[in-house]
Amino acid sequence: MSQDNGGDLSQFSMLDLFRMEADSQTQILTDGLLAMERLKDDAGAVESMMRAAHSIKGAAAIVGLEVVVQLAHGMEDAFIAAQNGKLALTPNRVDVLLAGVDLILQLSRLQDAQVDGWLASNSAQIKQTMNSIGTIAFLPEPVDLLPPVPAPRAPVTPAQAVDSAPDGMPGMDSRVHGNDIAAEPEPVTPATPVTSPAHGADDAPATAARQPAPAPMKATQSFDKLLSLASESRINAHQLHPLIQNMQRHKRNQSSLFALIEQLHEAISNTDDASLKEKSLLALQKTHPLKQFVLEHIADIEAYERRLLAVSQGMVDEVLTMRMRPFRDGVQHFPRMVRDLSRSLGKDVQLHIIGEDTLVDRDILAKIESPLNHMLRNAIDHGMDSAAERIAAGKPGTGTITLEAKHRAGMLSIEISDDGKGVNLEKIRARVIERKMAPAQMAASMSQAELMEFLFLPAFSLKESITEISGRGVGLDIVHETIRSQNGTVRIESEFGVGFRTYITLPLTQSIVRALVTDVKGEAYAVPIVQVERVIKVPQSAIHTLENKQFFDFGGEHLGLVSAAQVLELGDTDAGGEELSVVVIGAGARRYALVVDAIRGEQSLAVQAIDPIFGKMRDISAAALLDNGEPVLILDVPDLLLSIDKLLHEGGLHQLAKSDAAERRKTKRILVVDDSLTVREMERKLLQTRGFLVDIAIDGIDGWNVVRSGEYDLVITDVDMPRMDGIELVTLIKKDIHLHKVPVMIVSYKDRPEDRARGLSAGADYYLTKGSFHDETLLDAVTDLIGDAHR
Repeated sequence: MSQDNGGDLSQFSMLDLFRMEADSQTQILTDGLLAMERLKDDAGAVESMMRAAHSIKGAAAIVGLEVVVQLAHGMEDAFIAAQNGKLALTPNRVDVLLAGVDLILQLSRLQDAQVDGWLASNSAQIKQTMNSIGTIAFLPEPVDLLPPVPAPRAPVTPAQAVDSAPDGMPGMDSRVHGNDIAAEPEPVTPATPVTSPAHGADDAPATAARQPAPAPMKATQSFDKLLSLASESRINAHQLHPLIQNMQRHKRNQSSLFALIEQLHEAISNTDDASLKEKSLLALQKTHPLKQFVLEHIADIEAYERRLLAVSQGMVDEVLTMRMRPFRDGVQHFPRMVRDLSRSLGKDVQLHIIGEDTLVDRDILAKIESPLNHMLRNAIDHGMDSAAERIAAGKPGTGTITLEAKHRAGMLSIEISDDGKGVNLEKIRARVIERKMAPAQMAASMSQAELMEFLFLPAFSLKESITEISGRGVGLDIVHETIRSQNGTVRIESEFGVGFRTYITLPLTQSIVRALVTDVKGEAYAVPIVQVERVIKVPQSAIHTLENKQFFDFGGEHLGLVSAAQVLELGDTDAGGEELSVVVIGAGARRYALVVDAIRGEQSLAVQAIDPIFGKMRDISAAALLDNGEPVLILDVPDLLLSIDKLLHEGGLHQLAKSDAAERRKTKRILVVDDSLTVREMERKLLQTRGFLVDIAIDGIDGWNVVRSGEYDLVITDVDMPRMDGIELVTLIKKDIHLHKVPVMIVSYKDRPEDRARGLSAGADYYLTKGSFHDETLLDAVTDLIGDAHR
């Protein structure tokens, strides 16, 4: 990690400075060893490693860490031998040297009082690692090392507080293959990979301890205040523009008055009244300085406005620059992780990182570390075969993963691609049917994009067995949720036998969002540009109606029209004009055309968090002020898509309300409450085919609000849901004086007798397990409870 050595370091002790030195130099050693392992004869890498080892040795000697001196000296000798062609840095020898790097890094993170105790408790490991480094040229292949040394839980030091790593970055799992030279080594298998001491799970507490606790909070608060002040300054600068426009209007009115005075003077000049002539001439002469005064002052205030705008915008830019970090600060440990993990699994994989100098907000950089980690681990475990299998498939024995970051259209674009085996879509389809997430007929008709979406569902995995690396169904759902929480989008593509590709788009900073500003019922609403696909004008003549839904043709696709005013509960949209202003949001099957009153254009908005007293506002993520000082609400697009789904599935579009009101009165209504989009959709379609009117709710709280707002003949609910589970929902319904007679059916994966008893004791009228679930089972149960669809 690079350090800013231009600052005042006088407040740090020599040991603090050594820690700073060790952080940067061990990274050089790690990068160099990985490069040598791949390139074999990279003279530049050897030279940089020799300098790094020499620097560490000198720094350690100054602070009296003799063990580090000996380790660095042994590594320096190995690099000299490699430079002279006497030592080949094979993967197993690189393992030995990386173990030395890990020990140095751990020792550098110890406090003074911890050093002696830690050295005593790990003396055998340290001694044998130093012996392995000292005799590395004579050790036969493979070389085995001791198990990793647990890292100490070190408290924060001033030197660590100035570490340039982004705050909040957790320790990374880094796997080492076959590292053990204990007297009785435990076998290391791919199912139980060993964790590297510098980067492993045991080191996570130490890594976390390195992060300054109060300082980042104060720094964040100071940054937010600075940004708010800078943004306010920019808004105030824009406020001068209306004043200048008023002065220009005053100048025009004044010019008209002066022209009239000139005409009046000419008329009086033709008379014989000397006194009137004198007065009219005096009035004309008085107009000249007034005219000059207005012209000069308008020019001055326009120049002042330009300077103020430039300074205020510069302030905003500089405050944001304080938050920006190069992409490498968040990913420099990934090559080591990929190398160690692939070796632990018996594979040969290399990582290429492109765009390391791309600047990213430090908070975003910290937040995306975990998603990127998941994607890389998935690529190694799921996508990559062994070298022999790759060669048999006509590919190079070494697998390649490419991680690229770049700025595109004012956004951060990250692409992760690998040349592994990709994803078998038929395997996804079979797993969907096997887990009863969709009927076989529906699954057979799903497109590639729809099938790939299942990979983002929680607990959905294609692995047949559970290992340390994967198979628990945890990974892509975390990626999806984390990226979404940062106002970003993630998209995956795969070609079976060719590879897998992930596209992530994020704002460069969360403090300033580039947004499309629209008008809805006289109010300003903004949509983050990253979540806007298109902005178009749709002629009234291009709008069609099919199955009571309005749509227009968009590139051969029927794209549904939804009123923004209705979704936001602001009233009806005025669609009297010849064209509709439309913002296309969402993707795939959940892509909609949001109809707004007008499009104002793009603006960079300084995000202002909504006061927590309001809680989470539906469909709204934050607020901001426009350049003219007008408040604007920033839409939460994922939340908005859920609201649109619910509105469409309820058949509640404004233009449909009158036509089917009578039909709704004589048809039985069912409320389906489930947090799984797939389950909700399947149950809705099954029930609608039998003629029932079906409304949906996305969790227990939503279900409770909906059931109280309408008349329902049946409620079907899941058990495990966020915010309020199904048991709580059943209990509330059965205790409500107005709702207690409404039948409630529980549909759950839980099929133990105690689960069934718990549901029925809460008041449920029927308990159906998803394990035995099929089309007729649900429909028969519904018929048993409430009969046919029509009253």
